Order: sequence, then C-alpha cells, then structure tokens
Amino acid sequence: MLTLLSMFYYICLRRRSRSGTRGEALTSRRAVESGQRAVLPVSVEVKQYAKEVLDFSSHYGSENSMSYTMWNLAGVPNVYPSSGDFTQTAVFRAYGTWWEQCASAPLPFRRTPKDFYSQDYVELGFEEPVYPTAVEVFETYYPGAIVQIMACSHNPLSQNPPTDVRWEVLWSGEPTKALTPQARQFSPKIKHINFPTNLLRLEVNSSLQDYFTELDAVILRGVKERPMLALYKMPLIDISDPSDSEEELSEIGGSFRQEGDSKHHRAGNGYFDKLPYELIQLILSHLTLPDLCCLAQTCKLLHQHCCDPLQYTQLSLQPYWARLSDASLGHLQSRCTLLQRLNLSWTGNRGALTLTGFSSFMRACGSSLVCLEMSCCHFLNEGCLEVISQTCPTLKELNLSSCDRLPSQAFTHISKLTLLRRLVLYRTKIEQTAVLSILTFCTEMRHLNLGSCLRIDDYDVVSSMIAARCRSMRSLDLWRCRNLTDRGLTELVSGCRMLEELDLGWCPTLQSSTGCFQQLARCLPRLRKLILTANRTVSDSDIEELASCCPSLQHLDILGTRLVSAASLKKLLQSCPRLVLLDVSFCSQIDTRVVQELSSLFPKVAIKKSFTQ
Repeated sequence: MLTLLSMFYYICLRRRSRSGTRGEALTSRRAVESGQRAVLPVSVEVKQYAKEVLDFSSHYGSENSMSYTMWNLAGVPNVYPSSGDFTQTAVFRAYGTWWEQCASAPLPFRRTPKDFYSQDYVELGFEEPVYPTAVEVFETYYPGAIVQIMACSHNPLSQNPPTDVRWEVLWSGEPTKALTPQARQFSPKIKHINFPTNLLRLEVNSSLQDYFTELDAVILRGVKERPMLALYKMPLIDISDPSDSEEELSEIGGSFRQEGDSKHHRAGNGYFDKLPYELIQLILSHLTLPDLCCLAQTCKLLHQHCCDPLQYTQLSLQPYWARLSDASLGHLQSRCTLLQRLNLSWTGNRGALTLTGFSSFMRACGSSLVCLEMSCCHFLNEGCLEVISQTCPTLKELNLSSCDRLPSQAFTHISKLTLLRRLVLYRTKIEQTAVLSILTFCTEMRHLNLGSCLRIDDYDVVSSMIAARCRSMRSLDLWRCRNLTDRGLTELVSGCRMLEELDLGWCPTLQSSTGCFQQLARCLPRLRKLILTANRTVSDSDIEELASCCPSLQHLDILGTRLVSAASLKKLLQSCPRLVLLDVSFCSQIDTRVVQELSSLFPKVAIKKSFTQ
C-alpha cells in the first residue's frame, strides 16, 4: 500500500512539476517513501494589512473621492466592528439580480462552468511576500458575497516586469446569504501553496444579497520560510479538476491542430456510429471548454465533433482568465471561424496576452463577431482597438468596462463600428471628442454606458448629440457624470422618448426646482428603471409625476433625498404595479416605521433602507 501511494504521489509531482523544482519534488517524494511527515520549520507568523489596491472591476464610489471606493480596503479597518452603511468602506457597483434583469444586461454565455460564480474582483498588494497561513476579510455590511480568494506569484511592488505569473486558489465556495447584515470577520480555511505571495485577489458574487456588500479591510497572515509540508502536498490540489492545468487549453488545442486534417473513419466507434451527427453535437454543446478539449483526445469521431466550428459560435474565456495566454488563443483559432459571441473579460493581464496574439486571433475569427466582452482587459492598447475596428465589421455589442489604462486616443477607432447597438465605457478615459464621433457614426446605438467617465467635459453637449443622432436609445447610464444640467437632460428626454432605463445617480448639478425631473417623467412613458441616487432635491411633485406618467416603472432609487414624503411614495406604489425595487435609504422623511408599513401594503416590492450602527 505504501508503495502504491508513493507511486501516486510521484505521478502527481510529475504532472505538476511547475509547482516546484525537480530537487524539491524528489525531496518530498523521499519524505513520502520513508513514511515520515515533513516538519514545519519554526517561523514567526507575519500579520499585515493591504498596502495598496492594485486593480478592481467596479466600485460604487467616484474616481476622485474615497467614499465607497475600493481604495478603502488599503490599511487598517475604518469601521469594523461596527455594522451598517458607511462611506469609509469598499463597495462594488451592483448587488442582487436586479441588474441582470434589465434590458441593458448582456445575454449569458453558454458553456460557462457551473462553479464559476465570480462577478466582481479586487486585487490587493501587501508589503512582504509570505507563505499564507490565513486570510481575514472584514465584512461590515451584508456579508457572504466572497466566493474565491487567490494568491499570485508575482510581486506587484517589484520593479521587474512579471514573468511566469502563476495564480493559485487559496479558497473557493458558493455565494451565501448571511442571516443578518451584521459585521463579521471572514477567515476560511485556506490551502497551502509553495510560493510566497504579497498579491491577493478577492472575487465576489453579490447576487444573493439584499443590499450592497461592504468590505473594510483584509489581513494576510503568513510565514517567510517555505513550509516543508507544501513540497509534497501542493501537487495534489485540485488534481481531479481537468481545467486546473495551465497547459490544458494550449496542449489540447495543439493536438486539435495537428490532427485536424486527418480523415475521419466511422468504423469501430460502437453505438456512436448510429447516432445522428446533430445529436452528438447537441450533447457536446453542454460540455465546458476544458471538458470538450479532454473529450477530443478519446477517438477520431469525437475529435471531429469537438473541432466543429459550430461548437464555438459562443466562447467565454473569462472563467479561465488566470491561465489564458497567446498560445491558448492560437490553438483555439482554427475552431472559432464561426465565432459570434466572445467573452475575454479579465483576461490577458500582466503580460499573458499581447497585441500580436490578440491581433492574430481577431483577424482569423472576428469577421462574424457580433458581441465582444472585454471588461478589465488591461493588455488592450490603441493597436488592439484598431484591430477590432478593422476585423469586426458586424460587431453590435462592445464592453470595455474598467479598461482604465486604455489611452484616450484609442477610443476614436470605435466610431468605425457603425453597427454598434450596445457600448459599455464605464470607468474609461474616453474624452468628449471621441464620444461625439462615436455618436455621429453609430446611429443604431440602443444601450450606452458612460458611467464614471471623468474626462468628458460637457455632458450637456453629449446629451444633445444623443438626442439628435440616437433617437432609438433604450438605456443610458450617466452614473456620476459631474456636469449634466437641466438643459441637457431636457434635450435628452425630448429626443429619446423610447428610453426604458436612465441612470442619473450622483449627478450633483441636476436640480428639481427647474422641473427637469417632471419633464423626464412626461417624456418617457416606457421608463422601467430610474436611478436618482444622492440627488437631495428630488421632491414629492417629481414622485407624483412619475406615478402619473410611468406605469411600467420597475426600479427606482431616490437614496438621500430630503423632500419625499410617505404619501407620495404610497401613491407611486399604487400607480406602478410592476415596481419591484425602491431604494429610500437616507431619505430623512422615510423612517423604518414607514418602510415597514409600506412593505406590508406592497409585499411584492423590495423597499430598501440601509442603516448605520
């Protein structure tokens, strides 16, 4: 039995040779063969808070303030052990399933693994690289959204460019919903890794939460000396997971490429020979990408089916962001000639993808592309956008959310994509000239997100252009635009009367006294979602006008207003039978008692009122 175990460990070590040097693997093998447990060296545990927030997918706050931003995760706790809604915490942009149910939300991708839950992420840098022994996350409001904690081999504080970047999962789990929104210190049992790290990544899924999850601080505990136990235990991590190998996509893709020209013979495949081609294709369509790659190696018949471009009309590579490289795209290239929808979000960072690899793939596979998701792709540069504009003539959806390292001049190439209907530019450096050019040529635009685009000088001019050129606009996100006035808003709603979603949250220059919100209600009878967050001037007359003119209203956020009473809210709830979400947090006239009364009268409506302790 001991000999069999030794052989098994040795095979695992060979398969995971990248987890350590040959000498380390042989040392750990000898430890197993001798039946002795390696002894952890005596080392002082280091406790450190995050020094720097390196990257994140979204946040509730603004780029030029600290309230509700991811940057609040750096340093010691600001709020913990208190519970509640505090501006000094880190908050992601969305929660629940409300945003997924909107018309502006993209369709889900097929083949997404069932255990891929991540919707947002934040990456944190620490002062000293350590071998992690524990990770502690201070959650101060609606905990339970964290679904994965990862560690990276790259030192973000080093001046050297990243090479051979590796990510290892320390812990993963399903999204949960805590029994209460009270603060907690989340410290799951983590796996041991065999490299030191000072870069952690937290991934979250807030779909089960009743309100925004708020994070306060993160502690990384670890030792500076390598634990000997890791030398032979680490190769066993996720050994049964076929997608856990970095070479999975590239090596299997290579076998596809080498055998792709071989002639298929139907004889000798058993009952598979009797099944219709279309039925086998349907069965294979339910497999994830790594499983499809593994199946292709079993026989020539299934190899042919797994190589069929019809299996790759939709391709989401986001779940494999940590392992995707130029080689991966190169090996997938021959199978994606009919590709229509591609999700590359979160991929390619720290040198994993280059302009050369991306350009080669797009030139081979971009001609039929209609949807391209590329949020948080920091490898993108002007050359990449130029390639997209040249190779994707039929593109209708483009998501560049949080591509905040793209230079401003790069966005001018988007105007060449004249069939665009959905464009997401949240947290990008796009400037007004590029926006106006896009609106001039992309007149089919239906969904546009310009949230937190701080380099746009005059949103009134942009709104006027939208009203003139994109009269079929369905949704518009102007979250935290800093200079939209009543003039621009009036022009917008007068020209785009088919608007169903409008986000004007944290737009401080809009004033209810000008009548702009009442004009909005009268001009937009199809309105289903309206965000007026943090506009202190929203009044009863505005709410009553919405009740009279917008019977299809489903989502309304008036957080922070001081002038809305319970009577006008009751009228709104009576007049808008489709309303399912109403946020009245920090509305001074709406206390907890009023919320309870309205909730009892309208139980189908989720009425939100946050609190501070």
